[in-house]
Amino acid sequence: MTLPFDFAALDAAVPFLGDFAILAEAPEDAPARETLLEAAFGAQRFEKTSERLRAGRLPADGLALVAKDGDALVGTVRLWSVRAGGVDALMLGPLAVARSRRGVGVGARLMREAIARAAERGHQAILLVGDAPYYARFGFAASPTERLALPGPVDRARFLGLELVSGALRNAEGLVAATGARDPHGFAPAPRAGKRAATIGRLPAQPSLPPRAGETGSRKAAALGPEAFAGAGA
Repeated sequence: MTLPFDFAALDAAVPFLGDFAILAEAPEDAPARETLLEAAFGAQRFEKTSERLRAGRLPADGLALVAKDGDALVGTVRLWSVRAGGVDALMLGPLAVARSRRGVGVGARLMREAIARAAERGHQAILLVGDAPYYARFGFAASPTERLALPGPVDRARFLGLELVSGALRNAEGLVAATGARDPHGFAPAPRAGKRAATIGRLPAQPSLPPRAGETGSRKAAALGPEAFAGAGA
């Protein structure tokens, strides 16, 4: 299997300092995962544009991962099936790491494993919304998403793509839409007291279309956190 970047170079640049394991998420991990996401992002994560591609869906098969230090869940990342302007792809996020384990390579190890497993399963491309300087080390860039739109506002500089197969997104143009299997339980964690969960299913689509010729770019989203690696610029 040939991947679009050098894992050896990544491993040298981002040493793994912690003693933790990357595992497939199990059903019993759900409470700890939600506790971690709540601590990292709060209820605002339900109001993000990318949540419209996750709400009511199951993650792509085999692509919900957790990092564990012994029995403690210290990191999470999930990937979701989407149709990206006519091309089958994955949407990655959210990626989160427990505050006590930041800076020791947990996020990088999760990303490394998620990309490798996606490639092994035959997926062609991965999209995400996040901090470009952090995700560039994994091969992500804004150029593959230039002709794509999300179903809501997004900072175009943070809308990134990675081709696992060369040219996979070359002809991708238009709206990104969810295609993953429906969650039979329709599980959505409740927001914190005093916070309102976004009614994702009833929100009108507001595609984040690329700027027209002569324009300087689209409006920045008001909050940039929950699609990123909490506290570490991911």
